[in-house]
Amino acid sequence: MGARAYAAGLLTLRDLNRTLLLRQHLLEPTTGPALGMVEHLVGLQAQENLPPYLALAARVEGFEPLELSDALERREAVRLLTMRGTIHVLVPDDALSLRPRVQRMLDQQSASNQLSRPAQGVPTTDLVATARRLLEDGPLPVKRLGELLGEAFPDVPVAALVHAARERVPMVQVPPRGLWQRSGGVVYQAVDTYLGRPSTEVDVEDLVRRYLRAFGPATAADMTTWSRVTRLGPVFAAMRDELVEVECEDGTVRFDVPGAPYAAGGTHAPVRLLGIYDNVFLAHAKRERVVPVDIRARWSGTNGGVGHTVFVDGFMAGLWWVRDGRVVTDLFRELSRGQWEELAAEIAGVETLLSR
Repeated sequence: MGARAYAAGLLTLRDLNRTLLLRQHLLEPTTGPALGMVEHLVGLQAQENLPPYLALAARVEGFEPLELSDALERREAVRLLTMRGTIHVLVPDDALSLRPRVQRMLDQQSASNQLSRPAQGVPTTDLVATARRLLEDGPLPVKRLGELLGEAFPDVPVAALVHAARERVPMVQVPPRGLWQRSGGVVYQAVDTYLGRPSTEVDVEDLVRRYLRAFGPATAADMTTWSRVTRLGPVFAAMRDELVEVECEDGTVRFDVPGAPYAAGGTHAPVRLLGIYDNVFLAHAKRERVVPVDIRARWSGTNGGVGHTVFVDGFMAGLWWVRDGRVVTDLFRELSRGQWEELAAEIAGVETLLSR
C-alpha cells in the first residue's frame, strides 16, 4: 500500500523501520540479479572489500559472490569515490553521472581534509590536468601515481598529492581490488577512460525518486546525509506536486513517491548480518530508524565502525567479526528462541559464503 494509505494515522518509528527494510529487500530477499540490486540501492558502500558482498547476500536470494566479482572484472560495476566521500560499488551509468553531482562536496572535503591539506598550494586545474595526463597511458598503482605527481610538484608531500587527486579526479579502483577472495593494492584509472565513455549530468529529480524508492519516505535532510550534497530542499519543494507527504509520529513530514510499498511496524523482520558499513544505516539524518542511539555509540569507534553489524527485530543489536573463517558475535540484547534460530541460520549462511 502507498503512502496515502497512512493518511488516517501517523507513521511510527517501527513503521518507518519496516518500510525501509522492505524497500531494501531485507524483509524478504529478491530473486533478481545482483547488479539490479546495486542499481536499485544507488550503489553499495564499499570502503572495505567485504561489505558489498554481505549487502547482496542479505538481499538477493542465492547470491553467488562471483556474480559481483565478475561484474567488476567485466567493467559492469566499478569502485569509485562518490557519496559521502566514500568508496561505492556502482553500475557504470551511476558512476558516470553521480560523481559530477557530488564533485562540489568532494572539492570542499579536499580543502578541509588533513590528508589533502598539504597540497592546497597546488592549483586545482594543474593537479587535475596532470593526474589525467599521467593516466592517459593506462592504470597506475597508487605508489607510482604518487611518484609521478611528486615529480610534477616536487615541494609537496606525495601522500597529500594522491589524496587530493582522488578527490578532484574521478578515478576508479581497478581490479583485482574489490574482487572476491582476491588481494590487490589500489590501482587507479580515470572513470571515463576506464568505461570508454564520458561522464554525464544526473537528473536530480530522478535521483530524488530513486533515493525515495530505496530509502523513503524521507526528507531533503535525509538525502543530504546519504549523499552529502546540500541544497536539496529546493529540489524537493519543486517536486511537491508530484511527491506524497507522509506525516510521522515524531512530528516530521516526510516525502515519498506515489505508490511506493509500505510495511506495518508489526511485520516480522528476520535477523540479518550486514557489513561494517551498509547504506541502510547511513542514509538518514536520524539513524534511530534502524540504529538505537546507545547501539550506535557501541558500533562507532574513533575512525569509524569497529565491527560488522547484527540486526535483530529490524534494529542494530550487536556486532560480529570473522575469525579463522568463523563468525563471532557480540550481542547487545537478549534474543528469543526464534531469534537465536534465525541468527544461527544467518551465521551458517555467512560462513558458507566466506568459504567459497
